[in-house]
Amino acid sequence: MRTKINSLFVVVYLLGTLTHYAQTISPAHPQEKPLVLLGGTAHIGNGKIIENCVIAIDKGKIVHIGSIDELSMDIGGYESVRTDGKHIYPGLIYPLSGLGLSEIGSVRATVDAGETGSLNPNVRTIIAYNTDSEVIPTIRSNGILLAQITPRGGLISGTSSIVQLDAWNWEDAAVRTDNGIHLNWPGMFRRRGYGSSGTTTPDPNYKKNVEILDKFFTDSRTYFESENRDKANLKLEAMKGLFDGSKRLFISAGYVKEIVESIRFAKKHGVQKIILVGGDEDAWMVKDFLKENNIPVIVAHIHRMAKRKDEDVRLPFKLPSMFMKEGILTGIYYPGATRSMNLPFVAGHAAGYGLTREEALRCITLNNAQILGIEDQYGTLETGKDATMIVSSGDILDIRTNNVELAYISGRRINLDNKHKQLYRKYKEKYEGQK
Repeated sequence: MRTKINSLFVVVYLLGTLTHYAQTISPAHPQEKPLVLLGGTAHIGNGKIIENCVIAIDKGKIVHIGSIDELSMDIGGYESVRTDGKHIYPGLIYPLSGLGLSEIGSVRATVDAGETGSLNPNVRTIIAYNTDSEVIPTIRSNGILLAQITPRGGLISGTSSIVQLDAWNWEDAAVRTDNGIHLNWPGMFRRRGYGSSGTTTPDPNYKKNVEILDKFFTDSRTYFESENRDKANLKLEAMKGLFDGSKRLFISAGYVKEIVESIRFAKKHGVQKIILVGGDEDAWMVKDFLKENNIPVIVAHIHRMAKRKDEDVRLPFKLPSMFMKEGILTGIYYPGATRSMNLPFVAGHAAGYGLTREEALRCITLNNAQILGIEDQYGTLETGKDATMIVSSGDILDIRTNNVELAYISGRRINLDNKHKQLYRKYKEKYEGQK
């Protein structure tokens, strides 16, 4: 009994200590009165720029955007925020994120990104999403305001949802629930080693894994088309959206044959909306095939070394430009929840290798919104859309000048503080006090 009391005392003491050093960041209240941003440079997200702009926001929506010189509406009752000399962007969108599912990778109790088993389309990441994650404020401070919460592992990992990053719980956070299923196409090869010195050997389980998927998709399609079902099958029920177009299939595949076979497989089974994930290995070799089949690509690992001895070391930076010039809908993401704050800088690097800065911005705003199916409300600064935007004193894509000063989600001004800033202030105060 004494041991239990002592343990309880330690837990209470540690919680008190953590509370002393950490400042709680609460979600913002709903927008209470109309707001207008005046004087900044608006980067719309579709390639357009408006200098000396005015953006009027009411009830969480953009009700007007344009040049101040052409303003015709009455803004007398609006709260005014001057943004002269600053840049205004749509809130950045981070797809394929493990945000809120994994807090400390080395502590198993804080990781809830995957389930046991290989076929889990019924697993819903949205109900495991932790809105109190310490990681969320750090990436929000860099302009990322929306994320696709994505499962990991197995052949079919589960179902993803899209959230906004300022909420009390997952119900408040949800923007689109259960709109994507994630397929990890079996690897034809096993790779050992890193970089150009790595070796590959055929995977003896490839054919078997494809047969497992083929049977599961066949059963799912039969279930979808059946009118008389004795009882519900949760796994097959979750797959129905792939055949009626209400869900997207995100396929992770690397090598040329894997990419081609996986897409042909999905089309054979009647999947309507297909997205290729991680097109950073061989996808550029089959650009014509992707364009012909209208397959969007989300490029990952732009920051990587060459994987082949004869590969252009700058190829990863060029990939978004290569796909976009072919007319392929192209998005960008940066693997790893804790590293995701670098998303705008990865897009900025792509801008140095064939894209304009507005095209690079589009890859992490409008293009990602279109790929995820939320372009009706997010991805651009346009009248009628959700007022989710950021204000930076410098170029959001430039690591040297990026400085997000204001952020709004549905017209709510959110708190941009985070643990990193708190620790900075803490030790700055300590060492400045010693001078």
